[in-house]
Amino acid sequence: MRPAGPGRPARPARPQQVATVLASTRISEHLVRLTLGGPGLDGFEPKDVTDQYVKFLFADPALGLTPPYDLDAIRAQHGSEGVPVRRTYSVRAVRRSEAGTEIDVDFVVHGEDGLAGPWAAAAVPGDVACFSGPGGKYAPEPGAWHLLAGDEAALPAIAAALEGMGPGERGVAVLDVAGPGDRLDLAAPAGVELRWVERGGAWTPASSRLEEAVRAVELPENLAGVRAFVHGERETMKSLRAYLVGERGLERSQLSLSAYWAYGRAEDTFQAEKREPIGKIFPEDA
Repeated sequence: MRPAGPGRPARPARPQQVATVLASTRISEHLVRLTLGGPGLDGFEPKDVTDQYVKFLFADPALGLTPPYDLDAIRAQHGSEGVPVRRTYSVRAVRRSEAGTEIDVDFVVHGEDGLAGPWAAAAVPGDVACFSGPGGKYAPEPGAWHLLAGDEAALPAIAAALEGMGPGERGVAVLDVAGPGDRLDLAAPAGVELRWVERGGAWTPASSRLEEAVRAVELPENLAGVRAFVHGERETMKSLRAYLVGERGLERSQLSLSAYWAYGRAEDTFQAEKREPIGKIFPEDA
């Protein structure tokens, strides 16, 4: 647990849940879906939102640690470098039945890059996963005009939002992916247009077409009815915040807009930078 510090209450430890991999499915060229279940998920309480997420804990295999992890004890014995690292992923779906709880989590996989992606690509039924959560705040507002936009990291939450909409909802979803092999057959209301934009390869500041595609969306004349869910790479989110708020005049209350990751940063650095000016999407938060 992080020390409370002057004027800051101690943050309670987040309960950990230990799940078993039930199935692994390659759902697109760069997405692997793990279905997790088992008695360890009996305490999983889903949130009534479409962007719920969990934080996976990955321990150093050399330390021989068994989840759930006593983080304070690990830190005392092995130092901060021995503490399991966290990686955040959206929950694509939750199924609850008399047999127990199952969740689907989609992982972006780019070869051996990163930590969670290669783990997910190699996972087989019977493997163990430890995580805390869920968190999340967004659900599509009925009757709004919806703008949804993001890269692969936001695709599971956008897919869940589309599925959670009623049949009469309207809007546009902009999905920035590497190529045609990353398109998914998404369930969406007839009035919500899906616009796939393909980079032709890995994400880079030069290859991303998300901002260009969002700027091409014709928003309704009545901007008061617009609600936007826009998530992805940090600098792109800053640019889209400037466009949607600064140029188009949307209020912050109309937006669910944040960074899921930052180009060239591991998640540990990315999360630490959220407390610094570089990590602030909205300047007033700095």
